[in-house]
Amino acid sequence: MPHPNIIVFMTDSMDGRVMRHLGHPAAHTPNMDRLAARGASFSNAYCNSPQCAPSRASYWSGQYVHRVQAWNNPAGLPMDAPTFGTHLQDAGYGLHVFGKTDYRVGGHSLKARLTAWMRSANIKRPHNPRPQATVLEPDTPRAHEGDWNQIDNACQFLANYSTDDPPYFLYPSTNVPHPPFRATPHWLDTIDPAAVTLPPYESDLHPVMDYMSVTKNTHGHFTDEEILAIRRHYFAMVAETDAMLGQVLDTLEATGQLDNTYIIFASDHGEMNMEHRQTLKNALYEASARVPLIVAGPGLQQGVISDQLVSLIDLFPTLMDMAGLEHPQGLDGHSLIPLCRGEATNRPDYVFSEYHSNFSNTGIAMWRQGPWKYIRYAGYAPQLFNLDDDPEEINDLAQTHPEVVQRLDARLESLVDFDDADHRAKLDDRQNFQTWRQSLTPAEYNEAMTNAHQGHWTPADTHHLEAWQSDFP
Repeated sequence: MPHPNIIVFMTDSMDGRVMRHLGHPAAHTPNMDRLAARGASFSNAYCNSPQCAPSRASYWSGQYVHRVQAWNNPAGLPMDAPTFGTHLQDAGYGLHVFGKTDYRVGGHSLKARLTAWMRSANIKRPHNPRPQATVLEPDTPRAHEGDWNQIDNACQFLANYSTDDPPYFLYPSTNVPHPPFRATPHWLDTIDPAAVTLPPYESDLHPVMDYMSVTKNTHGHFTDEEILAIRRHYFAMVAETDAMLGQVLDTLEATGQLDNTYIIFASDHGEMNMEHRQTLKNALYEASARVPLIVAGPGLQQGVISDQLVSLIDLFPTLMDMAGLEHPQGLDGHSLIPLCRGEATNRPDYVFSEYHSNFSNTGIAMWRQGPWKYIRYAGYAPQLFNLDDDPEEINDLAQTHPEVVQRLDARLESLVDFDDADHRAKLDDRQNFQTWRQSLTPAEYNEAMTNAHQGHWTPADTHHLEAWQSDFP
């Protein structure tokens, strides 16, 4: 048999729970379901950092964020850092990327840099406009044309591929269903309004989540109609993403490549979609941290839904197994291939994730083990949820189950000294901010800070920021 080809179809901001084969009532995902029927779908898959560049830097490198120090969107991996892509290329695979990668250092806007660097100053000012749902016209299936163009290019590559060519690693990567919440009637009509539900309302937010909600401009009042519209538009964007995956699957079938191709479908992180009074990602609640993960290909079980705890850190060793390559030293994940073949495995019984970037005034870590999810906030009280009993994460059990908190925190600390990681990230933030500010005139500084926030930057804000810099240990 010829060497297998490999496809990783990566989306941006897809909540891993929003698929019909996992039981989501509002999901329209026939192609994700179709792929799941050909392989294994992991219902408890997580990102290792709920933001684009940190998550991608982690899974491209095969190492946790605190190890590669890709703390935030502007950080990323150094240009010369090895990735699974370099290992596959060295083994003779052609690397063909269509769409977003976002794992290298140096990307993103000045606003993204500033709001990440100054987060621990705890200035509670909105960074974004208030989210809203928008119906796009004209009514077309290709609502997000830029993504469709990338999928067209990926499918053109597949159509032109010859078995005489080297095996390929193909990476189609879409921006949808990343907000803003925009959809055409074509996709909105696939979502039953009666299946779209309101999330529970939390009047008493955790202090870090209160800061996050304010800075995302989601803290204020939203009517039920506004919330339902945002949620329906998001599900419609997932449906459009599903159609893009379908075009790739159709091309593989039409060209006779499906049986010799491994396919992974995943997302870099989820989307809050108005749960816990938030949009975007950044938190370590299920909507933000859970991701879709479907693995199909030659020799793998079909139609399996696994509740095994897994994460994106497992992609690197999985890809090495698919290509028949040795695992490089220092990987933090474990291959999914034994699970996908139904074989016994001694993989860890936990998942770890962390966050050190904008919209959060401090570092956050998550330890998921069994039904328990422990969320640690550097400098603040933790949270504890039993996901079997409370999948919406409303009832914080940290005070009533201190023995579980202590046990899970000890496990977390055995993996990383999280206070040290938090300190290193904040130290980088402060140094980067100071270096940037020293290069500006006062007028340039005030203009940049105003543009990074909703509303005029005031002298009181500057005083607050200066106190933060001088107080930093």
